[in-house]
Amino acid sequence: MRKLESIHEFYENRYKWIPNEIRNGLGHFNVFPLEYPAIGEGAQPLEYGRREWYNIVLVFHGGILQCAGQEYAVKKHAVVFTDPFTPFGWKERNKITRGYFCIFNDPFLNKDRRIVNYAPFLKTTSPFYELTQEGAEAVEKHFLRMIREVKSEYLYKYDIARLLVEEILHVTMKSLNFEQISPKAQTASERIVIHFLELLERQFPIESPTQSLSFATASDFAQQLNIHVNHLNKSVKQVTEKNTTQIIKERLIQEAKTLIKLTDWNISEIAFSLGFKETTHFNNFFKRITNQTATQFRND
Repeated sequence: MRKLESIHEFYENRYKWIPNEIRNGLGHFNVFPLEYPAIGEGAQPLEYGRREWYNIVLVFHGGILQCAGQEYAVKKHAVVFTDPFTPFGWKERNKITRGYFCIFNDPFLNKDRRIVNYAPFLKTTSPFYELTQEGAEAVEKHFLRMIREVKSEYLYKYDIARLLVEEILHVTMKSLNFEQISPKAQTASERIVIHFLELLERQFPIESPTQSLSFATASDFAQQLNIHVNHLNKSVKQVTEKNTTQIIKERLIQEAKTLIKLTDWNISEIAFSLGFKETTHFNNFFKRITNQTATQFRND
């Protein structure tokens, strides 16, 4: 099964070189046009799996994305946001006519983590967004500007790239007319939800079958946040329109699907790592939500 692809492997496998800043463990950003053989007639699928970096992709006129256990078909033009915790791949790329993608790693965010706190990168929202024609053209314009800036000799070109990434996020959110959960939340409920999601995400990815979740219920998280569970549930519902247990279950299912597909661990090991004391309970949980057993999902 496919393991986490490192940023070193990305460059070695595709470009046969590794940028110096990656060799030195420094922050890295780069941007690329999507070109044949990655897209167009004869293009092969991109293998499903986790990548070590953050990724933003703009595609036009086709493609089927697999991301976090879901499939998304591009109708006209779409933008995708993934992080190192989110497995993704392209089931179909041969109908994509053009596109762009940028990648950046965690050290690149040391100066400003605002980028990954915007809604498209949060687990409460989808990683995939169909854009309006106007929105797609605006995002494409920002990608083309990024390409020019990164090729330039300007000393602060990566600060400009960071601003252009933020612009892409704003165009996406504005195009779809939804509100973000701000990293500088103005309400007590938003602050609680952000801390809850941070606690949830810190437990992933699960990298060993001997690892097990510390917090698996709404009560566990409420205790860690030092609030009553009813207060947590009310805040989560108000901000996300989902209940706390639903969000936890969605994240558990996402991780379960990833572990089933991308590791050779047996089902009981996966069950234990996700906090289930009995494999039967995990199997019932998985089938109730996916309408498949874990074994059926692995063999599908």
